[in-house]
Amino acid sequence: MSQSEQTYVPEQLSTLFNGVGIFAKGEENTAYADYFTGKSFLALLNTQGVVVANVTFEPGCRNFWHIHHKGGQILLATGGRGWYQQSGEAARELTPGDIVYIAPETQHWHGAAKDSWFSHVAIEIPAADASNEWVRVVSDEEYNQLK
Repeated sequence: MSQSEQTYVPEQLSTLFNGVGIFAKGEENTAYADYFTGKSFLALLNTQGVVVANVTFEPGCRNFWHIHHKGGQILLATGGRGWYQQSGEAARELTPGDIVYIAPETQHWHGAAKDSWFSHVAIEIPAADASNEWVRVVSDEEYNQLK
């Protein structure tokens, strides 16, 4: 039986996808760990032309407030429950199937709910000289207000 013909039982799927979302959890995200509160995991899905990555957050994990300069980002929520917040707006709960378009120059953060793992696919919108600016930590006081 070829891999494409192989069938999985629920226990195998749980192991294959680490119980979160539809893509593999990936490796611990050590490259960006300095910009996260808690542990995140990264699985690069595509690196040619458009960078596409699956990011998985353990419960309570979130990235810092940040800005994508020149290029923006699209988030596709694929597993668990999380949050997205744009500066000056209320936080928005994210569950599988939710889509967030983040325009260039928008200060924001995203991450898991306190009681749930969370995964999203991040699509980087290409732009010449695009960069990220990490602004500040999402404080425990800010985060703990979320339900």
